[in-house]
Order: sequence, then structure tokens, then C-alpha cells
Amino acid sequence: MTQHEFADKDVEAVFAGYAPVTRRRLLSLRALIFETAQQTDGVGALEETLKWGQPSYLTAQSKSGSTIRIDRVKTGEGRYAAYFHCQSGLVPLFQEHYGDELSFEGKRAIVFDQDKPLPAEAVRHCFALALTHHLRKKAKKKVKA
Repeated sequence: MTQHEFADKDVEAVFAGYAPVTRRRLLSLRALIFETAQQTDGVGALEETLKWGQPSYLTAQSKSGSTIRIDRVKTGEGRYAAYFHCQSGLVPLFQEHYGDELSFEGKRAIVFDQDKPLPAEAVRHCFALALTHHLRKKAKKKVKA
């Protein structure tokens, strides 16, 4: 799948409904998610679907990671975000690595300003951590056993 093809027409419709600037920014995040998955060992193919009405990316085949959702920030004009399961511990981990470089919303999101450049390398690393979250948890359990 290239970054321009949508396998799910409902997901495509959600992207079509965004304002043009927001759509471009979210499509950039989408492309970065797919690129990161392709370049990260153990992740495999992603499933793109809607969860809570938001474009969502699951490691359904490998079950290696935690779901990544992307959307505009409904309460923040000109802001968009990547959302993660709030009990996964991922966002606090991202804060440890990139607390000075990225903006966060609680324990569930990395928030971006559409008027600022995307810090692609930091975000790519965060996506790789999310997409391999379950692999790392399994590896820790094996070490303890």
C-alpha cells in the first residue's frame, strides 16, 4: 500500500472531511506511521480502520504493538494529535525521551501545531516504540522468567 491508497473507504471519507491544512498534516502522520512500520523489525503489515471515528493503525497481523490513532484536536484550533492507549505507559515514555521537543496531552497524546514543522525523527521513534510495545513487553517477561 502506498501512502496515497486507502483500503478502507470509511477512513478515506474521514480524511476527506478535514480542512485542507489539517488533512495534509494528518496525511503526513499517516505516511510516517506506514513508513515506520515498514522499517521496524517485527511489526509487519498494518491494518487501517476507524476507532472512535478516528483513523487508527493496528498491528493486527503481528500483534507487535499498541494502536495509534490520529485526529485533529477538537478543542484546539490548528492542532492535531497522535493518540495512544492511556494505560500503556507509552506517552510517559515518549516524555522521557522528548519532553523538551514534543508537546503532550496527559498520558494519551502527542499534540502538534499545524503551523510548525513536524519533528519527524522524534515522532518516528515514538511510533516505532508504539508499534513494538507488545514485543518489548514479551521480551521483558522472558527475561524475568
